[in-house]
Amino acid sequence: QVQLVESGGGLVQAGGSLRLSCAASGRTFSSYYMGWFRQAPGKERDFVAVISRSGAITAYADSVKGRFTISRDNAKNTVYLQMNSLKPEDTAVYYCAADSEGYSRRGTDMDYWGKGTLVTVSS
Repeated sequence: QVQLVESGGGLVQAGGSLRLSCAASGRTFSSYYMGWFRQAPGKERDFVAVISRSGAITAYADSVKGRFTISRDNAKNTVYLQMNSLKPEDTAVYYCAADSEGYSRRGTDMDYWGKGTLVTVSS
């Protein structure tokens, strides 16, 4: 049983930056692959980024590659998403997710989800 709580969302102008955080409960955070997904209004939930248990391996959606960086601090039970050069099309609710099995880009493979944090990029 894992509880995930996202924070750091807000309103930002195009070209700006935000850093999202996801705090996880429990004693086994380091055993999970962690992912970020996002869902824009009227759209399906899409994969954004994933990071391995140690943080050594990362993968990104093509739409965010080179602009977003996923990282984790297992000592703090926290995963981050640094978002730079934000675009209006990045506007979405961003969700943190945990996967006990391994690498996946599919939301259906995730075991736990946070409630999301809203990112709005203007102009």
